[in-house]
Parts: sequence; C-alpha cells; structure tokens
Amino acid sequence: MYRFFEQLSSRIAAPFMGERSRNSKVWHCRCGQSLFFRNSQCLACSAALGYQPQQSRLSSLQPGPQADTWLLDADPDAGVFRRCANLDSPAACNWLLPANDHDALCIACSLNRTIPDLSIPENHERWRKVETAKRRLVGQLISLGLPVIPKSMGEDIGLAFDFIGIDLEGKSPTTGHANGLITLDIKEADDAHREQVRVQMHEPYRTLLGHFRHEVGHYYWDRLVANSHWLEPFRGLFGDERESYAEALERHYQQGAPLDWQQHYVSAYATMHPWEDWAETWAHYLHMMDAVDTALGFGMSAREMDFDYQPFPPSTLFDPQHPGGPAFLSFVNAWIELAGMLNELSRSMGQPDFYPFVLPPAVIAKLHFIHLVIQQEGGRADEVLAQ
Repeated sequence: MYRFFEQLSSRIAAPFMGERSRNSKVWHCRCGQSLFFRNSQCLACSAALGYQPQQSRLSSLQPGPQADTWLLDADPDAGVFRRCANLDSPAACNWLLPANDHDALCIACSLNRTIPDLSIPENHERWRKVETAKRRLVGQLISLGLPVIPKSMGEDIGLAFDFIGIDLEGKSPTTGHANGLITLDIKEADDAHREQVRVQMHEPYRTLLGHFRHEVGHYYWDRLVANSHWLEPFRGLFGDERESYAEALERHYQQGAPLDWQQHYVSAYATMHPWEDWAETWAHYLHMMDAVDTALGFGMSAREMDFDYQPFPPSTLFDPQHPGGPAFLSFVNAWIELAGMLNELSRSMGQPDFYPFVLPPAVIAKLHFIHLVIQQEGGRADEVLAQ
C-alpha cells in the first residue's frame, strides 16, 4: 500500500522528475502571476505571452529589436522570436518561432494541411478547440524528443492534419490515419456530437486529445517499429500486424471484443488488431505521462489518503532486467494511485470516472515496450521523466 505523492518526490521526482518537470504545465509571468499552457496574455498585468516548444516553456515577452519580434523574460539570451501567424485567427495559437524562420506559422500550425471551412460560423469555435488539443499533443511529442516533421518538408515521412466536415455529397469524413495524414471530422469538437458517438460506439472515453494521441500512435508505429529491430518483439507482444485489417475490423464490429479482453488489453477497441492495440496503448502512455507530469507541476498531494493497490512488480515489464525498469515502475504505480484519487474526485462531483480503465499486467508490459521505443528514438523519454 502506498501513500500517493507523500513520497513522490523521492519515488518519482528524484529518479524521474528532479526539481522541476521540463514538461511542466504551470509557469510564472514576470509579475508573478501563474501562467498556463494555453495562455497568450497575462490576466494580471496584460503582458504578451508565448510558448517556446523547443524548451517546453511559456514566458512573458518583451519587445524585440525589430517590429513584431519578442524576447523571453524567462531567458532573454534565448534569441529573438515571432508569434505564430495564427495568434489572431480562431485557432488562437500562442506559440513562438525563431524570428529568422521563413515560415509564418509555428511547428504545430505548420502541420495543418486542411483547416475547417471558416465560412461556417460554428467552425470558428470548433477549430479553436481542435487546435488547443493538437498543440498539447505536439508539445508533448517535442518534449519526448520524437520527430515532428511536417509533410511539406517530407511527404514520405512527414505528419499532417486534415480538419474537415461533410463533403459535397453529404458524407461525413472518417477520423483516422493514413500514411502520416491524420483526418478528423470537425464535428468531433462539438461536445454533444462527440458524446452521442461515444455512447453509440460503447466507448468509456472519447476526447479530441485522445483522438490525436491514438492516431499519431499509428504514425509513429510506421516511423519507429515497421522495418526496425522492434518489429519482431512487437509481434510477440501485440500480435502479427500482417493479419488482414479489413477482416479484423469486420469481426470486431460483428462479434465485439473477447470476453476476457480486460486481462490483456487497455480497451475493447485494442482487441481488434495489433495496430489498434499499439495505438490505444500508445495513447494511454501519453495520457499517463502528461497527467503525472501535470500533477507534479501543480504539487498535488494526497498524503492522508491510503489506496489499497498492490504495486506492479518488475516481472510485469517487457524487459524486467532493463536498468530503467524500477524508475518506470515507480511512474506506473504512481499513475495508478493518481487515477484512483482523481476518480474519487470525479465521483464526488457526480461525474464519470476521470480514468475509466483498468491496467492489467499484460498492458504494463506493452506500456514499457512503448517507453523503450520512444526512449531509443528520442533519447528524452527518461529525460522528461528525470526533470
């Protein structure tokens, strides 16, 4: 039995996080006001704010040497920056890019291939919500050291987004991934529509950020696992991806998930095909990383709350002998306790569980596999957790 966060600074913050998380979600303006990831202006002193993705930090800004250029109060020597051209659009982007960059858009906005039709009034708010979620995704990918390459810079290896609605024939788009292109039905930004689909699909959880984390998992499978030394270990853990996807899809929607799926998978949808198992588990890995990191950034504590959870032992890991295994287990066990606390908070407000999932040992092995893949590719999966 653990006391959540009572010893978190020594169990996780020491081996993983250090004094302050690199991927923190709370910063401070030059006036001392707390700042948050999506802020573009300080509510206390009206200072202009900007997010520098390469350093994962939000800073108040001082005018730079040329018009429309800016210096960071957090690090005046970091260079001269411009604010993203989408700042004053419905996307309301608060990101920065180097002043000498030839692009007008930041790295997150440059991933857009198609934006919603803004002649439709409802799409203004929809696009804002979509971009808010996408920036959170891209910021996390960069902080993990994963390659974020727009398709405009490499069609075969790049990433792009289409945010579209009903076509001329009245057909709604299908949210999904194909060769680095992530398509999202813009109506997913409507809470009522998304909830209706969630109920129809019998999903416990459906969010814009969840969509993005799942679909980008497919992209990184292509980049990091296919044609790599990870492919055979992947097949041993997730299954053989050469199985017909079309047949697996038809079988899943006709027969549903196996009765014992909760012993082996993170969700019912993950049972459909090894690619979906990977993407679902990848999304949960990103959920867990971001939530624990944010909790630490806010100094959350539940010192008087005991949770009767048995911690996962090293034998549950994909590689029990890996030197980073104990630290990864500390992170996972802390997540279990954090989710338990947040579920109780949600119930106290009459809301659905914050995290309506159970992680069996088989999923812990898959999460560890994903962690090792990211760690090798980016070199910063452990670094992010070590800040």
